[in-house]
Amino acid sequence: MKPRIIYIHGNGASHWSFAWAKWFKQELEAAGYETFFETMPDSVIARGKFWLPFLENHVGAGENDVIVGWSSGALAAMRYAETHKLRGSVLIGPSAEHMDDELEKQSGYFDEPWQWENIKANNGHLTLIYSDNDPYIPQAQFEMVAKGLSPEVMVLPNRKHFIEDQTFPELLEHIKKTYA
Repeated sequence: MKPRIIYIHGNGASHWSFAWAKWFKQELEAAGYETFFETMPDSVIARGKFWLPFLENHVGAGENDVIVGWSSGALAAMRYAETHKLRGSVLIGPSAEHMDDELEKQSGYFDEPWQWENIKANNGHLTLIYSDNDPYIPQAQFEMVAKGLSPEVMVLPNRKHFIEDQTFPELLEHIKKTYA
């Protein structure tokens, strides 16, 4: 049975359909996947105190779901998986630290140490996707996430933070291959 794909955008978003997300939703649904794509509450600051209860109570994310989290959405996916079982998570451009960014500090995702072992245990499959020239997240941050989670890693050349992309075929193919 195909999982439901839950998409979580990054901070600073006024609507979920930014960049490649609308295309991704359409392609997933055409391939027979159930999806959940909505603008998260508190979408600009992306505070965990709003996002994590939303994932639990409104979305009902659970064992047959795959969370595709982009940037701050990946942080929410990681924190959620500390206490909830998922079929999998795809983490696109996450960080392990707030990097002295005031908006990231406000999110609350970095107030406690990451529970790497819980995240791994609660995910059937973990994937980390990042670009080799991300202008916002230093490569060392991706290495910390990779070290903590031992995920499948996809490094895509010259894609920055995936903001300019209108499509994301590598992500779509990964979902189809991994979660058929």
